[in-house]
Amino acid sequence: MIKSLTFTSLLFLSFSVFAQIDDAAVANFAKSFSEKNNVPIEEINAILSKATYQADIIEKISKPAEGTMTWGRYRKIFMTDERIDAGVVFWKEHAETLAKVSADSGVPEHIILGIIGVETYFGKIKGSYNVLDALYTLSFGYPRRAKFFTSELEAYLVLAKEEKLDIETTKGSYAGAMGYSQFMPTSYRAYAKSFEDNGTKDLINSPEDAIASVANYLKVHRWEKGQPVTSKATMTRKITKLNPQVLKPKNKVSDYTAIGFKPTEALNADIPATMIILENENGEEHWFGMNNFYVITRYNHSPLYAMAVYQLAEAIRLKAK
Repeated sequence: MIKSLTFTSLLFLSFSVFAQIDDAAVANFAKSFSEKNNVPIEEINAILSKATYQADIIEKISKPAEGTMTWGRYRKIFMTDERIDAGVVFWKEHAETLAKVSADSGVPEHIILGIIGVETYFGKIKGSYNVLDALYTLSFGYPRRAKFFTSELEAYLVLAKEEKLDIETTKGSYAGAMGYSQFMPTSYRAYAKSFEDNGTKDLINSPEDAIASVANYLKVHRWEKGQPVTSKATMTRKITKLNPQVLKPKNKVSDYTAIGFKPTEALNADIPATMIILENENGEEHWFGMNNFYVITRYNHSPLYAMAVYQLAEAIRLKAK
């Protein structure tokens, strides 16, 4: 039986068997949270004692799809007729909300749909892990990113009181992201927005609040109204070497056209851009990535993610016409 396991599986099996929660780190966290937030330490310990270590979370976070798949494989997950049709239906159901939020924020309706469609299939897949378990596991059982996840755990404990979430049963992703928009607790507290004035920010059950919050997130990260997101590039001559790929535009479209990249649609030569290189079954794809493409990557720091959002958004927009 052991011989049939892959090397990666053996590594994970070994880690799962011997992995332990860092009890000292748990105690230090409880003490720090108690002092910083003026909450009795007994209350924090009681909450943490109900959390359960989930070994499979460590395996999943160690190999996210964005880091292990080619663009060709990744695209097939999201660019399906079923998901596009679901986006059209979601748009019709929430047309008034999307129109108002788009007008207020400057973020196009279909881009908001692209985010929600990639994140949760329009609310159909919000995650099956208890958020408390996920953040507990990653805070105290995953040293590589313990600092990040302990800050998220702290934010979740505060958020649960602020938004009256059931701290023990609220579900989310294996990383602790929640709701239609899959906000991490710190993003939930910083960018969540109620669609109704003075309402609660319910990203778990309210698609209206999720729509408003996604738009707010992109707006705060400097979405440029009316500006392009990306444009496919064709190569007019063979390029032997490109500088390392960066997501933030540091050059201009004209800098790339000068060395042999031609946009497939009219673009202002002075627009800041970067060159996005994606690998598919037939080789490489080249895309101009403008500021709004970079803004989408603030949601998830992956060009695959941003391109999936953009292409799903465009497919929904065209299907909804």
